[in-house]
Amino acid sequence: MRVIRYRSYGDPDVLRIEEAEIPEPGPAEVLIKAEAIGVNFVETQRRRGTAPFPTPLPNAPHGDVVGTVVAAGTEVSSVSVGDRVAAPVAGEAYADYAVTDATFLAPIPADLGLAEASVLASPAQTALCTLKTARIEPGDTVLVHAASGSIGHLALQLAKVLGAGTVIGTASSARKLDFARAYGADVAIDYSAPDWADQVRAATGGRGADAIVDSVGGDVLRQGIGLLSPFGRLVFYGAASGDVPRISPMDLIGLQFVTGSSLWAWWQHRPDEVRAGLDQLAGLLASGALRVSLGTTLPLTEAAKAHQLIEERGHLGRVLLIP
Repeated sequence: MRVIRYRSYGDPDVLRIEEAEIPEPGPAEVLIKAEAIGVNFVETQRRRGTAPFPTPLPNAPHGDVVGTVVAAGTEVSSVSVGDRVAAPVAGEAYADYAVTDATFLAPIPADLGLAEASVLASPAQTALCTLKTARIEPGDTVLVHAASGSIGHLALQLAKVLGAGTVIGTASSARKLDFARAYGADVAIDYSAPDWADQVRAATGGRGADAIVDSVGGDVLRQGIGLLSPFGRLVFYGAASGDVPRISPMDLIGLQFVTGSSLWAWWQHRPDEVRAGLDQLAGLLASGALRVSLGTTLPLTEAAKAHQLIEERGHLGRVLLIP
C-alpha cells in the first residue's frame, strides 16, 4: 500500500510517498480501507517540528480517516467487517489502509457524505467538547476564534445548538468573515485588525464574552482574557500562532477563568459523554442542522499540496485527501 511519511522536519515537500505492507490490526484494533482522509492544521506544525508536543523522527501525519472496516482484532465487538466508520488515526493516516484503536470509531450513517463523515472523526467532536468545557449556558455570548477553519465553522453552529444567544466569529480576511457569517456568526470580526478587541467589546455592549474558544494562542489569547465578562470562561485548545503564552494569576483576578481542552482528555476521562456526543453529532449532520464546508479534495499523492494550502491559510473549511 501507499503511505505518506516524513524523515526530516521542514516544508511540505518533506512529505514522501512510500510503499509498505498492509498493517495487521492488534486485538483491540481495526484495519480500515480508506475512502478519504481529513487533513488538520496541527499536522503542518508537527511536520515542521513546531507543534506544542514534540514528535520524533521519522514520522507520519495523523488524520481523520473515513472508510470501511476490512479486518478486526479478536477483542473488537463494537463494529464488524464491512461497517463504514470514521476514526482519528494517530500516525500513518495518509495511506490506503489505516489501523486504529476500535475505541474511537464513529459509525457512519449510510447516506452521510465524505466531508460530513470526516468531521465525525475529530473536528466536530473537538468543537463540541471544547464548547462543553466552556460550559455554555442559554443566552451566553460566545466568541469563536479561527471561525473559518475546519473546527471553527462547526463551533459557530454548535454554540447555537448548546443555547448561545450571540455568536461572534473571528477570522483574518473579508472572504473568511463572509464565510463565518454564512455558517452562523451573528457578528464577524477581523482579528488581524489593530482594534479587533475594541470591536468585540462594542459587539457585547462593553460587557465582554461569556465564553471564548481559542485555537490561536499568542496575543489573541492574551487579549482574549481581557474580553471575558465577569465569570467568563476562555478555553484554549490549540496554538495555530505557534505561541503558547504564559498567564499570570493576576490576569484572572477580575473573576475570569482560563482552562484547556483536548479530545483525547475527554476520551480518557469522560468516554461515555464523548460517545453520547457522537450520536448527537451524527444526528445533526444527517438532518442538515450541522453543515460542513468541503473546501478542497486532492489525491493522496498531493499531500504536500494539501499542507501548503492549509499553511497559506487561504482555504475555507475541510481539506480531504482521496486515496
